[in-house]
Amino acid sequence: MHATSSMSQVYAPSARGEEELRGGNTSIPVAQLDMLVRFDGQLPLARVRASMPRVAPQEFTALFHALRDGGLLVPKEASPCHRRPGDGYCLAMARARAGRAAAGARTLDIVVVEDEPVLASFIKIYLSLDGARIRLAGSRAEASAELGKQPVPDLILLDAVLPDADGFDILRWMRRHAALKDVPVIMLTGRTTREWVLQGIASGADGYVTKPFLPESLIRAARTCLGLAPAPSEADPWAHSLACRPPVAAA
Repeated sequence: MHATSSMSQVYAPSARGEEELRGGNTSIPVAQLDMLVRFDGQLPLARVRASMPRVAPQEFTALFHALRDGGLLVPKEASPCHRRPGDGYCLAMARARAGRAAAGARTLDIVVVEDEPVLASFIKIYLSLDGARIRLAGSRAEASAELGKQPVPDLILLDAVLPDADGFDILRWMRRHAALKDVPVIMLTGRTTREWVLQGIASGADGYVTKPFLPESLIRAARTCLGLAPAPSEADPWAHSLACRPPVAAA
């Protein structure tokens, strides 16, 4: 580790790092993202290192230097992040799935697995305004039925906690399923602890949007996973009212 990077030093995401975590369109590799979410302005570098036992020392050093030298991490005293112990993460991060072609001009099919009816209805209305065809599911059985239908969805929004299922179990099942293993998945959940975020990344999620969220953050994350350019603000009939709209509440 570089001499200026004491293992007792506390780091936090820089303004640019926060944008990678909240902007809905992260560009950094998964390994760097997995490390970045561990820095909360509370843990010293040694504790972050201990949380990644499977990463070789040389690889850990290289990842840390890439984040720090790339301007994504700064010492705590220079960070704009003011999280307190126990605070969750406010995230809206997503990546285009490697090796998957961008969605074309056809109508896109999106499956939303969300057990809270009002929130599910809101997501359906809002994504429909962006031109997608939405299929809803509120339980394991309904999710299984929708995911088994044709056409195969272009994107899946998946709640981590369902009344009869663990969303991460569903995600891991999808990553083993021949027809669904390459479909982008965004975890949409009120569970915002570091452990839940890391579980989503490790299970193969392409995005993680925490509740409450701004509708525009969800749209941007969805378009990122689909390989689409951000929608022009004038194309969104609600764009001019977003600033005064409250975030969508957690279910």
